[in-house]
Amino acid sequence: MSMEPTMTPSRPYLLRAFFDWLLDNDLTPHLVVNVNIPHVQVPLQYAQDGQIVLNIAPRAVMQFHMDNDAVSFSARFGGVSQQVYIPMAAILAIHARENGVGTLFPPEPGYDLWLEQAQEQELPDPEPPRPSGRPSLKVIK
Repeated sequence: MSMEPTMTPSRPYLLRAFFDWLLDNDLTPHLVVNVNIPHVQVPLQYAQDGQIVLNIAPRAVMQFHMDNDAVSFSARFGGVSQQVYIPMAAILAIHARENGVGTLFPPEPGYDLWLEQAQEQELPDPEPPRPSGRPSLKVIK
């Protein structure tokens, strides 16, 4: 019985290829991002229906970084510079603003596992609430 080797997700590779291809053709690459995925950091006031579309052209972003795990950059939204962080699992598509050419990314098994693990991570407990009112002490003999 042969076992299939575990393959890395193809999304980061395809994303880089489409990004370069769009730029080489003087088009403006835009990402479609699912804002409900854990660890996504985007300006939520610009999201609609759980998604946000972000211009990732070099002239629109600073400190752009794309690796196999995420895309991150700094950009201005409403005149205010904000840091953006997008895990690969949250990227739904890349397309050109000018003509819509690009690709959609189907769900991938590697990201399904990543999402399960990210959602299972427990957040640290917030500080316990402080009691209100006057403190009361009782003397016990």
